[in-house]
Amino acid sequence: MVQAEPSPRVSAKPPITVLLADDHAVVRKGTREFLEEDPAIHVIAEAGDGAEAWQLLTQRPPDVAVLDVRMPQINGIDLTKRIKASYPQVRVLILTAYDDDPYILAALRAGADGFLLKTAPSSDLLRGVKDLAAGKSFIDAEVAPKVIAGLTKASQIEALSERELDVLRGVAKGRTNREIAQVLSISDRTVQGHLANIFGKLKVTSRTEAVTVGLQNGLLTLNDTQP
Repeated sequence: MVQAEPSPRVSAKPPITVLLADDHAVVRKGTREFLEEDPAIHVIAEAGDGAEAWQLLTQRPPDVAVLDVRMPQINGIDLTKRIKASYPQVRVLILTAYDDDPYILAALRAGADGFLLKTAPSSDLLRGVKDLAAGKSFIDAEVAPKVIAGLTKASQIEALSERELDVLRGVAKGRTNREIAQVLSISDRTVQGHLANIFGKLKVTSRTEAVTVGLQNGLLTLNDTQP
């Protein structure tokens, strides 16, 4: 009597590990519950601010980090930069309520692999996490046109000098021309001249628009906008 060989043991594919970071506990709870309804996903850590998220991530890097943009301690943009510099294998999905152009492009320039609005269907979140884990990118359909328009505009602007960047950072912090002049040890008139050059190179007509375009093109970070 010939005995049949035992069937080869098929090892189950390990679940996608996820870290959630959002300063709203209710949002985190709902996001976690939905993700973990899928057996292919396992949330291994939650954080209420960017600093806590970084600490948890260094202890056990996940496959995908789902981050809010605005968080205490370290915002989502800066946290993304830090993650990509030290843990390039970790995929980053920005999940936010903000669809403003500066946030979108700043997140992508920081190295985010995906961008999803909190108003998107829950199924999109699930697909986004799985696509990122599979090495793909994922951009919310609602913001995709803004990404394309922003990148097109970015390719058309002229580079700013170091001094012009210093002045633009002063503008981003809400400083007046006189305050910028004092910080940089230059005259008010010189600041005005730099601003005229900045407006021309960025193709804008106001200080607010200059800051917006600066954020879109990676000339400024969200920290630059803090007083």
